[in-house]
Amino acid sequence: MTPATPTPAALVRELDHHVIGQEDAKKVVAVAVYTHFRKVARAAARNDVVTKSNVLLIGPSGTGKTLMCETLSAILGVPFASAEATALAQTRFVNEEIEAVLQRLIERAGGDLAAAARGIVFIDEIDKLKTKGTAEGTTSGERVQHALLKIMEGAQVRLADGRYLDTTGILFVCGGAFVGLDEIIRSQTHGYGFIATSSGDNRSILDRLNSRVKPTDLFTYGLIPEFTGRLPIIARFGALSRELLVRIMTEPRHAIYPQFRDLFAAEGVDLVVEPRVFEQVAELAIEYKTGARSLRGIFEEILAPVLYVVPDDKSIRKVVVSSMFAEPAIERG
Repeated sequence: MTPATPTPAALVRELDHHVIGQEDAKKVVAVAVYTHFRKVARAAARNDVVTKSNVLLIGPSGTGKTLMCETLSAILGVPFASAEATALAQTRFVNEEIEAVLQRLIERAGGDLAAAARGIVFIDEIDKLKTKGTAEGTTSGERVQHALLKIMEGAQVRLADGRYLDTTGILFVCGGAFVGLDEIIRSQTHGYGFIATSSGDNRSILDRLNSRVKPTDLFTYGLIPEFTGRLPIIARFGALSRELLVRIMTEPRHAIYPQFRDLFAAEGVDLVVEPRVFEQVAELAIEYKTGARSLRGIFEEILAPVLYVVPDDKSIRKVVVSSMFAEPAIERG
């Protein structure tokens, strides 16, 4: 990590251009990323041991967990690879699948082992590895958790080509929806009621402490203690409101609406989508319970009929979409 590496505040400012909402999670993850790479750089300079602090992201599907990790890796200029824990649990050869994830990281680094050793690996659906609740999850989920322990802590992993990749400097980020975890948190009796609450500040601290996810909550949920210990930093992602979903379609760099406006502009056509349409799309996405993941598909479905005719009809000058439930208005010149 060089002195020019963005500070946590600078990372958050850049994230704001790509990830809408999740303000608390941005700060937690930005600090974790900054601290991790600073530890790695200092340990390398001093030939010392790195004490790793990997990250756990908890929140509903489609709330920006993967996007945040991808964006941070791009900001920092480090390679990024992702995997799904469910895929790891469905194979008998877990170690080979884990090695395949690391191999993808090396490919993203252009084959440079040193660069890959400073990358970010995101493992999604980690909550599906819980050891409680189903007989199937008890064996395969726990097996995958144990298999991940060594590389998450830091180890020399032998690759298929005979080379070794040191995972000590790789930041591992795990994510999952953890449905039912809030009920576990509320049912536990290990709150911090002994903290004085005579002032507003103390009340705020108490509320924050009582709402945070504790290791014992994750044990109860079904993660083994050793695995939980590899994920000391936890960030919560909230469900996306209609307002946030509308902003996601219009505000970030590479947002859906500007992309389609550019696409139509390349055909000499002005695309106008009225505000009510974005609200309708957001309402449908909330009904689907998929967060932001379904926004593009719904948006493309609305525009598909016009996209079919626009490239062949050079007389079209403007397309106005005023409702999901009405045909777009086409103006010709």
